[in-house]
Order: sequence, then structure tokens, then C-alpha cells
Amino acid sequence: MSIWQQFLTRRMLICVFTGFSSGLPLYLLFNLVPAWLRSEHVDLKTIGLFALIQFPYTWKFLWSPLLDRYVMPLLGRRRGWMLLTQLGLLAVIASMGAFSPQSDLHTIAWIATLLALLSATQDIVLDAYRRELLSDAELGLGNSVHVNAYRIAGLIPGSLSLILADSLPWSMVFIITSLFMLPGVVMTLLVKEPHRATPPKTLRDAVVEPFHEFITREGWNSALLILAFIFFYKLGDSMCTALATPFYLDMGFSKTQIGLIAKNAGLWPAVIGGLLGGVWMIKIGINRALWLFGVVQVVSIFGFAWLASIGHHAEISSVELVQLAIVIGLEALGVGLGTAAFVAFIAHNTHPAYTATQFALFTSLAAMPRTFANAATGWLVEAMGWMGFFLLCAVLAVPGMLLLFKVAPWHERKQA
Repeated sequence: MSIWQQFLTRRMLICVFTGFSSGLPLYLLFNLVPAWLRSEHVDLKTIGLFALIQFPYTWKFLWSPLLDRYVMPLLGRRRGWMLLTQLGLLAVIASMGAFSPQSDLHTIAWIATLLALLSATQDIVLDAYRRELLSDAELGLGNSVHVNAYRIAGLIPGSLSLILADSLPWSMVFIITSLFMLPGVVMTLLVKEPHRATPPKTLRDAVVEPFHEFITREGWNSALLILAFIFFYKLGDSMCTALATPFYLDMGFSKTQIGLIAKNAGLWPAVIGGLLGGVWMIKIGINRALWLFGVVQVVSIFGFAWLASIGHHAEISSVELVQLAIVIGLEALGVGLGTAAFVAFIAHNTHPAYTATQFALFTSLAAMPRTFANAATGWLVEAMGWMGFFLLCAVLAVPGMLLLFKVAPWHERKQA
């Protein structure tokens, strides 16, 4: 079967829907909520602190064994949890715009935390479902398709919703945004339940065995190096984009310009990055992909530093819009490539019998930087300025690249 024939399969189509359903609520927290708060004159320090509401992404491995062990009454072990979380996300997103950032900031914080909790739980089960759906040979391509759809989902809260916010009340914007969870609901109802592994017989087995299996398989030293790499690989890139939308606003761009230019400029590079990432991983393997795509990821951070060095624009001309499009396009290409390889690396290091818990552990580690380090970004920007902040992000991207020498040596081929 050719590479392009592998794209045109039912399993790859399912990966499109899992990626879209997973990306929509996360990008809503990353892009739409900060833009909403900033447009309502909430200060940068407070917006930065809102990163702490994403703690469920960091700690989701704590309740992931429950999803491995217990089966919902309807649809089976994976699909039952998928449907429950997707319906919950639809309702919570729709309700968020009913509150005012000026008078109900604490309520909004609690709703956003619930949104993050449901989103993280959905990620646990979607990752487990995808790992059980795909064969080992399909991991690179399938996860690339998933990441690609994940990025495209960001255009809803990061582009369409921002454009609507210039002409509609925020309450209506959030209701419209919530309806984009419906494709995931339909997918959950139509797909079949995978049966690659038997569920753990007890809760103790669901909690203990995934960690025991990983440590036994890798050994303590290798296991710790892998966990450190997962933590550091996307640290700089994650911090760089934590306050992306407020940064664009501070540079003088309007919400509509951000929606039309910045986000759509990221669409095709993200699509190309996702597709090329999957194809290249088949050709060169996961290890070399992590090296090459990681370099592109680091270089893209300097694009933000360059944009910050130009400064605020009193009036936006076509030149400034092109500059913004170039920077966002490079960042989207870097993240599209880097994330495709990174997720394939994580999937490759999970055991099919413990997909929910092991996948949740690894992705929780990957989420720690954007949850805790990103909470300090508001203070860092006010202390260092945008230019200094982006240069710091570039420095913080280096440790993850250095760990590649140990966890993914260039000459050691790990098949995608």
C-alpha cells in the first residue's frame, strides 16, 4: 500500500475527528479566553495566571486508571467515556459567555477549570482509543493526522470566534463555538469499540501495572531520561505561544485581523507540517524526525522575537500583515512538524494493555510547562518586555534538544 493510500483509510478519517474534538476545547482556553479577557480590559498578570486552570492536563494521569478499569453503561469502555466528556464540553463551552470578566472573574475561572477537566478526560480516552485503533506501523501517520486536525480545530476559537466577536455578543460567540463539538459526538456514535487489550481486573492493577510495566521495560535510567525529554522538548515553544493572542493585540492588530490573517496564515503551514511530518517519519523514522522538526520549532521562536523588535503599530498596513503572516506560518509549520513526531514518540512508548494510563502520564508531563511555567509568562513579559521574553523561550528550548542524544540518537532508527 502506498503512503497516499494509507491516508485514505477509515482509521485515518477517525483520527481526523479525534484530533478536532481534542483540539477545540484546548485552543479555546489558549486563544479565545485570553482574547476575551484582554478585550474586557483584564490585565496581563491575571490572564497569565489563567494558565493555572489547565492543571487537569498536568494531573490527568491520576484519574486515567479509572477510565482503563471502569466501563460506562452505554457504548463500551472507550466510546462511553468519549460521549460523556464530549456532551459535557458542549454544555460548559456554551455556558461560559453568560458571565462578565469584569464582575464574574472567579466564576469564569471555575467554569474554565471544569472545561479543562472535561477536556483532559476526553484526551485520556481519545488517546487510548487511537492507540488501540492503530497498528504499530500506522502510529506515525495516524498521530500526524490527529495532530493536523488538532491544529485545524484551533482555527475555530482562534479565528472564526474572534471574527464573530467583533459583531456578536460574547455569549452568542461561545454558544456557536460549542456547536463544533457535535462532529466528535457523531463520530463517537458511529465508530466501533476497539478490543485490542483486556481491561484490568481490579483498580489496583489499573493503577500499579502501567507504571511497573514502563519501568521494567525501560529500566530506571532510561525511563527517567524519557520522562525528562517529554517534559522539556516543547517547553520553549509552549511558553512562546502562551500569550500569543494578547501579544498580537499589544502589537496593534485588531481581533478581526488576528482571526483572518494570523490564524489562517497558520492553517496551510500546519496542514503541510502535519502531512509532511507523517510522510517523513515513514521515510526517516521517529528519531531523526524529532531532531529535524525540533530545529524548525526552535527557529520559529526567533520569528516572534523579530516581530516584537519591530514594536507596536499605530496603523496596520499590508506590510505589517505580511510580517505577521510569515511569523505565524513559520511557527505553525514548526509546531505541526514537531508535535507530529513528539506524539508518535509518546505513542511508541506506550503498551497497548495500559494505553489510557501510560499515554496520560506522558502527555501530563508534556502539559506541565504550559500549565505552570506559562502561569508566570505575564510577569515575565512585564519584567523583560516581549523581546526578552521570546529570547528566553528560545533558550528554554535547548535542554529538550540536548536530551535527544540519549533518548532518540540520530543513527538509531525507531520505525514510525
